Amino acid sequence: MSAHCMLTGTRPGFGNSISHSHRRTSRRFDPNIQSKRYWLPGEGRYVRLKLSTKGIKTVDVIGVEAAVARIRARGVRV
Repeated sequence: MSAHCMLTGTRPGFGNSISHSHRRTSRRFDPNIQSKRYWLPGEGRYVRLKLSTKGIKTVDVIGVEAAVARIRARGVRV
């Protein structure tokens, strides 16, 4: 599976590397994906989420319960 954020849905972007001679080759811009473990108090267990750094900041603001609810609403199994 490609590198993507479970919360924000950020996926790799694609573009070109341009050399000094202006020759173009394909490249891929990967998001900064981190694997992070959160305690889910409602279920009494830990969950491991693959999040972008922006996704981690979003969890800090809205809380882990609301973040997991959003992830499950997108149809992803947690």
